[in-house]
Amino acid sequence: MVEASSWAHLVGSVPLPDAETVFRTVSDAWREHLRRISDGETGRRGRWIWFQREMLEQHPAMEPDPDEPPYALYQWDGQLLRETSYIRFRPGVDAGTVDFPTGYAEAALESFDLYARLQGDGVIPGDALFQVSLPTPMATAYMYVSPSARDAYLPTYERSLLSAVNETLASAPHDRLSIQWDVCQEVLVFEDYFPHRPADYKEQIFAELGRLGNAVPETVDLGYHLCYGSPRDEHLVMPRDMGILVEIANGIAGQLERPLDFMHMPVPQDRTDREYFAPLDGLRLPDATDLILGLIHHDDEVGDRTRIDAARGFADSFGVASECGWGRTDPARVPGLLESHRRAVEYINAGRAPAVGEG
Repeated sequence: MVEASSWAHLVGSVPLPDAETVFRTVSDAWREHLRRISDGETGRRGRWIWFQREMLEQHPAMEPDPDEPPYALYQWDGQLLRETSYIRFRPGVDAGTVDFPTGYAEAALESFDLYARLQGDGVIPGDALFQVSLPTPMATAYMYVSPSARDAYLPTYERSLLSAVNETLASAPHDRLSIQWDVCQEVLVFEDYFPHRPADYKEQIFAELGRLGNAVPETVDLGYHLCYGSPRDEHLVMPRDMGILVEIANGIAGQLERPLDFMHMPVPQDRTDREYFAPLDGLRLPDATDLILGLIHHDDEVGDRTRIDAARGFADSFGVASECGWGRTDPARVPGLLESHRRAVEYINAGRAPAVGEG
């Protein structure tokens, strides 16, 4: 790979049939711009953490909570997306003895074997790391678990999740792995999106995100993807600016006892203004940490360039990505998204924008 001032980052999910199709498609499109590659979170992971809800519903230690009204999930524009019942521990269950079979280790190791074979065949670039994208404990806790059970659930699920991480780390070479923690519900808690928010939410969030990062050995590439959710390929909250993202990123960096390799932050499509990016002046990441801005949007080359130009006033270099994963995106958009990332990287690295339709 030729080192340059920008590169393309795949946040995680891709609406293609299987991991091999993702590996081949992304590698072909981004070969010289690729640092990490995910398996696309295909199959049952296509709806991000919904398969974890299904696991919780079937778990013998859990049951629906009839005492709590269903959780209503709203989009940024007030549209009701769905209502789901909360889940809690059954009476008499000791949460400290519960193990949740998350399935993340099995998925990661199966995809790593495929990644290793394709990399050996020259399909995947030899220096592209295998990216394992994982949710935080607060993701399922705030989306699916009753507020009355949340305090007991969080450490239990965290223990199970880190067990899956350790199983992955024990079976795959560290120098070929990248762990990305997907941070969505924590961002929404900062935005006061949920009906219940603890008074010490900042301390809880920074401590959680620090523990997750510190659980990854220094020999493994580590990053965080901050986002505002995209159940229907649109945000749950439209951010005022990057202020909350910067505060969370700084909080993570302050908790880590190991290097932080990358930090991803989203940029809504309509934010081509410098005011959105201005809080980046307060970003305090280690010098070796790569900043990745999720400013690429489908079929919006002019907007992509305008967002890049606005961001350049506050960041010397950065990789490019979309706001969130593509799992809920129309599969027909994938080729265009891949091309948009490539053109954005070439624009940044060349210091100019090629004409629309050029090259």
